[in-house]
Amino acid sequence: MSIYDTAVTRYFEAWNADDADAREKAVAAAWAEDGSYTDPLADARGHQALAEVIAGAREQFPGCVFEQAGAVDGHHRIARFRWELRAPDGSAPVAGSDVATLAEDGRIRAVLGFLDRVPTA
Repeated sequence: MSIYDTAVTRYFEAWNADDADAREKAVAAAWAEDGSYTDPLADARGHQALAEVIAGAREQFPGCVFEQAGAVDGHHRIARFRWELRAPDGSAPVAGSDVATLAEDGRIRAVLGFLDRVPTA
């Protein structure tokens, strides 16, 4: 598994962690201490803020799971990947594309997220 695949796997583990303790551990494994996440709806820096953004998304979409959609593309410690938010009924009401830069230790330094599909109502 490449450093890019590993980083993205950890990223999804953090986004899919249901309880606060598991989420804190997953965020620490996925992101560098000063790591950040920015998309049209959020701008977070540091483990606590990242865990709060993820908790908010989990509350907004209960029972949904973030899934990787396609392969990870990476070079020069930059990873690009697509994802979908899969609902219990199998639908994917939200989808996006993210670009992540990795720190020397392979954890995420920054994620820039783009929402490709969002619910209309």
